[in-house]
Amino acid sequence: MTVLESAPGHAQVRRGADAVNESLELGRVESHLHPEGSFDLDDHPVPTGREEIWRFTPLRRLRGLHQDAPLDGTSFEVETDLADGVTAASVPVADSARGAANFLPTDRIAARVWQAATSVFEVNIPAEAAIDGVSVVRLRGTGTERAGAGQLLVRAGRFSRSTLVVVYSGSAVWAEDVEIVVEDGAQLTFVTVQDWERDAVHAVAQHVKVGRDATLKHVAVSVGGDLTRSDLSVEYAGPGGQVELLGLYFADAGQHIEHRLFVDHTAPRTRSNVLYKGALQGKDAHTVWVGNVLIRKVAEEIDTHEENRNLVLTDGARADSIPNLEIETGEILGAGHASATGRFDDEQLFYLMSRGIPEVEARKLVVRGFFADMLAEVPLDDLRERLTATIESRLAAAGA
Repeated sequence: MTVLESAPGHAQVRRGADAVNESLELGRVESHLHPEGSFDLDDHPVPTGREEIWRFTPLRRLRGLHQDAPLDGTSFEVETDLADGVTAASVPVADSARGAANFLPTDRIAARVWQAATSVFEVNIPAEAAIDGVSVVRLRGTGTERAGAGQLLVRAGRFSRSTLVVVYSGSAVWAEDVEIVVEDGAQLTFVTVQDWERDAVHAVAQHVKVGRDATLKHVAVSVGGDLTRSDLSVEYAGPGGQVELLGLYFADAGQHIEHRLFVDHTAPRTRSNVLYKGALQGKDAHTVWVGNVLIRKVAEEIDTHEENRNLVLTDGARADSIPNLEIETGEILGAGHASATGRFDDEQLFYLMSRGIPEVEARKLVVRGFFADMLAEVPLDDLRERLTATIESRLAAAGA
């Protein structure tokens, strides 16, 4: 018997060997929230907004990324600050190792980037290297007149240990494909920070391949931009792999911040833990979180949990949250999901104000407490302090 949990509070049961065999063919993905991938642009028609993977995204604000807008813009700058032993270089597509993570575009924007990109920015951590410092890649946009396309490939060699932070800032219309390879026994902490100016648009598709007994901690922070859409997928290349996917997002009036996650348990004795937290305030602030876990028949003795929490600070803001489990074997250690969206806790606010703390400062304290564990995952003190200051200044400006 195969249980497919397709929506919160709902479970669908499929019986029969034919259904099981069809859905468990490795190399194929059968999930209503994660379509089949293809490099052929003709397999990705221009979305209308009625498709499952596009129904939350305001297409008109994508500046044509989902249609046929040119992707040859060069209004951006890249800077690196690399720890000893880590290398980075822009490599022509023909000479690159792109595809190392088994990346396969599952939407039109990702397929367009694959066709348009002329180079791949490759970051390499040598095998068996224990890197103590934090490596940083900064991409700063310098204009929104013409959209740009980029490809990033991160490879953590066997039994290496390292931390990489990618920071996006400035103004840009940016479409991107990211591949992350965590080879056998490697430990990688990968942090992305979308700290764009309010006129930026960023659509990124990330795919991760986790090797045997490898560990990935992936931290996503999204506080900037007019519209950001992040699609993250994970597969396992061998047993024993572990991933921890953590996220923090804060949407102000008019912002659209969307995260879509797909963890494909393709090997036994693998682990995944997902926790994303978001806060939003102001008219038409909109956040979207879609978490999907597929447990294949071969993925026995796995353990997975996904959770999304949203704090709605004012009227006029909207948070959409969809956790999803698709389970094709009963031989697992555990599988669960949770989602909670709630208003600001007036009792907490009253408690703090009754002790002489002004309302604005009291609200800052509550939100800081809500985000404390996520901010602690940002490994750079100055970046963590800047993100905290950004959130608190927005709260003060909105009178929240």
